[in-house]
Amino acid sequence: MFLIRNQLATTAKTCAINCIGSRITEGTIKLCRKRLSSSSTHTAATRNMRRLEGKVAIITASTEGIGFAIAKRLAEDGAAVVISSRKEKNVDSAADRLRKLNLNVVGLKCHVGEAQDRKRLFEETIRRYGKLNILVSNAATNPVVGGVLDCDEGVWDKIFDVNVKSSYLLAKEALPYLRKEKASSIVFVSSIAGYDAFEVQGL
Repeated sequence: MFLIRNQLATTAKTCAINCIGSRITEGTIKLCRKRLSSSSTHTAATRNMRRLEGKVAIITASTEGIGFAIAKRLAEDGAAVVISSRKEKNVDSAADRLRKLNLNVVGLKCHVGEAQDRKRLFEETIRRYGKLNILVSNAATNPVVGGVLDCDEGVWDKIFDVNVKSSYLLAKEALPYLRKEKASSIVFVSSIAGYDAFEVQGL
């Protein structure tokens, strides 16, 4: 069996995404503080527990920011981690940084909007490790800021291809591997805009 979790993967994204030029309510600030407090307690309690020993995880868009933090934490918890992004130089740099911390990490170039890249990501992971336990779909794009009625069709298509369609396709393509393992997980990283709309993002 596998478990699909639709959640904000870490508090960093909760507190950082879509903040520039947007309306931040008191409720949003309280939510950030609550999650930060909860995360600090959890981190202290589990830092030395290698609870993911023997697990294999793929994290998309994981060469910087929230994705990099997720990759680092999963590797610290014992997982073999595959980081990915659309630019190979960024993948190589991020993988080197994590390996210098003695973490079990490999890097693979993958543009989640490209079918061949997604296929290669899973095939190479299985070739190296023989299995997959965790998929974190973190990739997203935001090529325009403003109202949706001012957005041209090409940009609209790109947003949906990367932010929506690719997550579905990644999950679909990962399932044959995840179903072979016990307690597998898919994590979709989402935005604080799911809790509170932002005018600047046209939501």
